[in-house]
Amino acid sequence: MTNKVSNIFKYCPTKDRVMVDKEKNKTDEELYFEAGRISFKALQEGAKKIKKGVKLVDVAEYAEKLIKDEGADWAFPANISQNERAAHYTPSFDDESVFGDDIVKLDVGAHIDGFVGDNALTVDLTGKYKNLVKATEDALKNAIKTVAPGVKSTEVGAVIQETIEKAGFKPVENLSGHVLRKNLLHSGLSMPNVSWGNEFVIEEGMAIAIEPFASTGRGRVTDERLVEIFSLRKPVPLRNTEARKILNYVQENYPYFPFAERWLNSVSSGFKFKAALKELIQKGVFETHPVLRDEGLVAQTERTVLVTKDGCEVTTK
Repeated sequence: MTNKVSNIFKYCPTKDRVMVDKEKNKTDEELYFEAGRISFKALQEGAKKIKKGVKLVDVAEYAEKLIKDEGADWAFPANISQNERAAHYTPSFDDESVFGDDIVKLDVGAHIDGFVGDNALTVDLTGKYKNLVKATEDALKNAIKTVAPGVKSTEVGAVIQETIEKAGFKPVENLSGHVLRKNLLHSGLSMPNVSWGNEFVIEEGMAIAIEPFASTGRGRVTDERLVEIFSLRKPVPLRNTEARKILNYVQENYPYFPFAERWLNSVSSGFKFKAALKELIQKGVFETHPVLRDEGLVAQTERTVLVTKDGCEVTTK
């Protein structure tokens, strides 16, 4: 799942929560690789389901179920963003839309005890934009070769930018990858897709999601009004009973990572749910993650890497 440079995931709940330690004897590094393996499997198997006439919600729920079946938890809802939509679209529970002649970005992530694997790919159902997809794949490969301790993030961004521009497209300048930490999908450090922006020096041991976006448009996304993904920001006292019920559920189940509106259907629904959700947003309890779109078609490829002494190693494989 991508991060807009101007909208870093800032909040980590202070209330202690007992996390189920599924792998008591494994190191942080081993947990990153296990989460990466599961994320990659969900991505690859989910991509096989993307075909014309198939419902988007069926693919999203298939990938999410696979993550649970493999013993991990969701790091965020499965993103299925089509065509000009670059990121942050996940189907609602009653979404009846199906795939057609679309450029489809599938972005899925899993975590084990807060250690995340985040990856994405693009499926071209039109058969016309293989060069657009390849531009992101090549940019990712070149970026991974560049990552090493002491390298600046903008140096990696410059490689991504150069690769995409040489292919005849534009990198999406206000989308970025991100440094991962335990229980933080976006730690506050962003990996740019251009030669400017958030700059930091890469260090050994960092986990980084690198995700080039290439566009046939202007290479800059804007927010749509549509929001299907949220994250917990800061609990506050609430008078609305329905809002308290939803907040309690989110604190128990998704205290650290983004969640989909459709994941709350078992808790509440109908008019009361909509009114409660609106209150939770207005009071700043939930942060919204609007659908992001460019003016042209967008492709995306993403992998998570762990920085080693001499370079990096892909965890989502």
